[in-house]
Amino acid sequence: MNYQETLDYLYNALPMFQRVGAPAFKKDLSNTIALCAHLGHPEKKFKSVHVAGTNGKGSTSHSLASIFQAAGYKTALYTSPHLKSFTERIRINGIEIPEEKVIQFVAENKEFLEELKPSFFEMTVGMAFWYFAESQVDISIVEVGMGGRFDSTNVVVPEVSVITNIGFDHVQFLGETLPEIAGEKAGIIKNSVPVVISQTQVETKPVFLKKAESCQAPIVFADQNWKIEKLGLSEGNAHYLASSSKEVIDLEIDLLGDYQKYNLPGILETVNQMRALGWIISSSHVLEGLANVSTRTGLKGRWQILGQSPLTICDTGHNESGIAQILEQINTYQFSKLWMVLGMVQDKDISKVLSLLPKSANYVFCEAKIPRALKAEQMAEKADLLGIKGEIIPNVNDALNFARKNAGKYDLIFIGGSTFVVAEIDDL
Repeated sequence: MNYQETLDYLYNALPMFQRVGAPAFKKDLSNTIALCAHLGHPEKKFKSVHVAGTNGKGSTSHSLASIFQAAGYKTALYTSPHLKSFTERIRINGIEIPEEKVIQFVAENKEFLEELKPSFFEMTVGMAFWYFAESQVDISIVEVGMGGRFDSTNVVVPEVSVITNIGFDHVQFLGETLPEIAGEKAGIIKNSVPVVISQTQVETKPVFLKKAESCQAPIVFADQNWKIEKLGLSEGNAHYLASSSKEVIDLEIDLLGDYQKYNLPGILETVNQMRALGWIISSSHVLEGLANVSTRTGLKGRWQILGQSPLTICDTGHNESGIAQILEQINTYQFSKLWMVLGMVQDKDISKVLSLLPKSANYVFCEAKIPRALKAEQMAEKADLLGIKGEIIPNVNDALNFARKNAGKYDLIFIGGSTFVVAEIDDL
């Protein structure tokens, strides 16, 4: 099979969560364990940092990868989902896995895959770990897909575990309270492996403390050690002052979302934990890595500016806390009218997100081209119940173009509501 035929085979043969949702999710690691055993246990052949959380785990993973790259380490990065291309999920030093490697993996293991019948995600994790081991990487930053305890990535025993923010997302799988969700995320904590918690939350702190104690894992609540102050923008980058009892760091990061202030304590504390384990990362490596996250790792869709006059911004934030932070940052801008081009998925309760939205904005409802997408008409109906009215234009780019055509020069257009909406933006 050529590359496109290989991808078609994977998409059709293996259930893919981002497309179909629940049928692709398994609360079980047996398939991943069996696949890794078949591959010769690649997960044991490289060092790693394991990153979980509701919001911020993608930005944190990419930022850590950029720092390790700046320090000269051969750095692997596994993330999900992809926005434009499948190969985005698996990178080494920012370079995506070659298409011929995807073909090779499937060709060499097709018979076993057909016998095992893993999910798309289980297969992708196996492919990533096989590629990282074969490439003899120095370090791999591994982002959890969903939850932690039963996530396919949870076969690694990392140098450090990192848990970012805990919020309400995927509640049908992870639990309906923050402590329940935190319990699933805490599943990545391993015996004697240091764990960094980026953001202290009253409801979840006892869960992490209990799990860390049972695993005899040293635990650090990073925001207790680091205070972060945003100073503004500096030559297109966000400018922050990070201070601890031992040092003050004047840094820039090319990720412009204000929510990075919640990620930075975890990133900086993880660097310190890795230094304590013998990894050589200088202050200049940290500064260089953070200033060039997007260019070094290819990260897209995080408070990404798509155009000016009108200012057009996209962001992949899609749950209640993510949307709340987006709206908070929008309110720091000056504009005439706000346009919100939004689409969401159907297997989530969107009422809490909709209740946050300003009724004074102009809305355009759209939908991504995946089975999980909530129909634009249905979203409009749910919004109408809360007094939010707007245009219904299902195609993502048609919806964005409508907003651009009708917005004034001094208006602000935001497009998002779902990772999959952002993924379909033509000029991303």
